[in-house]
Amino acid sequence: MIYDLHTHSTHSDGMLIPAEVARTAQVKGYLGVALTDHVDSSNIINVIKSNIEFKEWFNKSSDSFKVIIGVEITHVNPKDILKLTNIARDNGADIVVVHGETISEPVYTGTNRAAIEAKVDILAHPGLISMEDASLASDNGVYLEITTRKSHAYTNGHVVNMARKTGANLVIDNDAHEPGDFVGYEKACKIMLGAGLTDDEIKKIIKNNKFIFEKAFGGKHG
Repeated sequence: MIYDLHTHSTHSDGMLIPAEVARTAQVKGYLGVALTDHVDSSNIINVIKSNIEFKEWFNKSSDSFKVIIGVEITHVNPKDILKLTNIARDNGADIVVVHGETISEPVYTGTNRAAIEAKVDILAHPGLISMEDASLASDNGVYLEITTRKSHAYTNGHVVNMARKTGANLVIDNDAHEPGDFVGYEKACKIMLGAGLTDDEIKKIIKNNKFIFEKAFGGKHG
């Protein structure tokens, strides 16, 4: 019933190889998953290449559960986000995620704005995102992330509030690094309720995840 658009493998700082990420998500009830390992200028091409090779191998033998490939551009100078976004897309990334200005990690100020201006797909855990940036995200079609991951989730309520006021679209992701990070459908819904979302808003967010996955996958799925 749900897709996860933000996960990590041993190709960055995750504990699981890509096959383990996919299988763990499948067992938890997900319909598909995006591998979005952390990248900067030093590893972006190699990470994409490795994960694409896995995707092509895995999807040929998997009848229902599917994998798409992305990146999470992380801790880079905001001036480099547009260039790295273009490199990711040119080298075959299905989606581009940027590690936003979460209050639990000291990323560069201006990261949220640079990601939105670059028109990435998802701004992950954007922290105390400003009204101006949330409004630009709405205009640019950038989805803001509600996260189930530990300290990144502290500002979920604020992100919901900014999205409501500006019309920005939301997604729900695990930002999974280890098996226990995959919360499943029921707990994800509870986390969204805890962030102040209504049942109708939750249904829309789940549809947003499905829409992004299917757009990246290249057709209907599930």
